[in-house]
Amino acid sequence: MVTLFYDSVFLLSLVLSLLFVRFWHKHFDVHITLVFVLVPVTNLCYPLLGHATTLEGALVANRLSYIGGTFLLLVITLSVFSLCDIHIPRPVRMLMFLTSAGIYLTSLQADKNGFFYKSITMEIIDGVPVFRKEYGFMHSVFICMVILYFLMSLSAMVYSLARKKQVSRKNILLLFLPIAICMLCYFAGRAFTNRVELLPAGYVFAQIVYLIIAHRLCLYDITDISIDSMVERGDTGFVSFDFHFNDLGSNLTARQILPELEELTVDMPASMNQTVHRQFLSKLKVFSDDPKQDHFYYERDEHIYLVRITYLFDGSHKRGYQLFMTDDTKNQKYIDLLNSFNTSLQAEVEEKTAHIVEMHDHLITSMAAMVESRDNSTGGHIKRTSEDVRILVDEIRQDPDMPLSESFCRCIIKAAPMHDLGKIAVDDAVLRKPGRFTDEEYAKMKIHAAEGARIVHEIL
Repeated sequence: MVTLFYDSVFLLSLVLSLLFVRFWHKHFDVHITLVFVLVPVTNLCYPLLGHATTLEGALVANRLSYIGGTFLLLVITLSVFSLCDIHIPRPVRMLMFLTSAGIYLTSLQADKNGFFYKSITMEIIDGVPVFRKEYGFMHSVFICMVILYFLMSLSAMVYSLARKKQVSRKNILLLFLPIAICMLCYFAGRAFTNRVELLPAGYVFAQIVYLIIAHRLCLYDITDISIDSMVERGDTGFVSFDFHFNDLGSNLTARQILPELEELTVDMPASMNQTVHRQFLSKLKVFSDDPKQDHFYYERDEHIYLVRITYLFDGSHKRGYQLFMTDDTKNQKYIDLLNSFNTSLQAEVEEKTAHIVEMHDHLITSMAAMVESRDNSTGGHIKRTSEDVRILVDEIRQDPDMPLSESFCRCIIKAAPMHDLGKIAVDDAVLRKPGRFTDEEYAKMKIHAAEGARIVHEIL
C-alpha cells in the first residue's frame, strides 16, 4: 500500500510538470519552473525507497530525497521573494545556494562519516523499508536551514501584505499554503509515523498551487511580449483592471502620470479612489458599451496624455481591461497651433473678401451715380429704386410659399443700382433730350439694358 502511494504520487507529480510545460511561456518566474523540474526528481526517490530491498539501494533513494530538502526548498523560498517583489542581493543568494549545496554534499556521504548520520540501519516491516537513524550535527544544521527558509518566506509574505500594494494578496495567500503543508508533512508526519513519508504529497500539493499561481500571473503580467519594447523605453504607462474594475497592477510610468494609482491595492476595487473612478473607470464603462470609444485625453500638470483602452487577453480569453498612457502634449499643442493659425487665417481672408466686395459695391454704385448725373430727369432715381427693391424683397420674404435665402436677398438689393448702368453708352443728346423721343432715338435708348449687362459682366 505504501509503495502504491509512492508510485502514485510520483506519477502525479510528473503529470503536473508536463501540464506546466504545456502552459509555460518565457514570462513565468524561473523559480516556478525549477519547482516543476525538481519535484518529480525528488519524488522519484520515494518509489525507489519503497522498492528497495538492500541498505545500499535505500541509501541511493535517501540521497535523492535530500534534493528536495535542500535545493527544492531553496527554490521555493526564492520564488516567494520573487513573487512578493522583494529583491534578495546577489551575495545573499549565493550564500543560500552554497549552504544548500554544502548540506546536500554532506548528505551524500551520510553512510561514510558521522557528520550527517552517526549510524543508519534498515529493516523491512510489512514489505516497507524503514530506516533506523542516529543523527549527526550536520542534520541539525539541515533542520536549522529548513526552519530558517520557512521563516524567511513567512517574513517576506507578511512584509508584502503590509507594504507591497502592487502584489496580489491572493497570490501571497496561495504561496503560504504549500510551504505550510510541506512543513506540516515533514515534522508532524514524522511524529505521527515513521513507516510512510507524507512529504511527497506535500510537494504535489505545492505543484497544484503553483499551477494556479502561474495561471493567475497572466492577469498581472503587464509586460506582455507584445509590449516589451514599450516597457523598455519607459515612455508608456500601463494600467490593468479586471471586469469587476479591481486593480490588477500598473507600471512605474503609469504611477508617475497618475500618482493616485499608488494608493490602489491589487485585487481591490479601483473605485475606492475618486480620481481613478472619475478619470478612468467611467471611460472603461463607456468602452464596454461601445468598443469604438477606445481612447480619450487626460490633462494633468500642463501635460496632455493620450489614453488608449484595450481588452486584457489571456490567450484568446478576455480577462479585463488594459490602459496605455502616452504623453501627447507636443502633438496636441501643435494641433492647437494649427487650429489657431487656421482660425486667424480664415478671419483674415473673410475680412479681405468683405473689403473686396465692398470695393465692388462702391465701384458699381459710383458708376451708377455717374450715369445718374448725366440724366437730369432721374435725379435720386438710383436710391429710390434700391429702397423700393428692398421693400419688395422684405414683403416677399414674409410669404412662406417663397423661401429666399439671406444671401440671395442681399444680392438682389445690391444689384438694384445697376439697372440703368448701361445708359453710360447712350449719347448725351438722346439721354438729356427733353420731351418725347423719336423712333430712332428710342431705339438708341433701348440698348442701355444690354450695355449695362456687358459692363457688369466685365467688372465682376
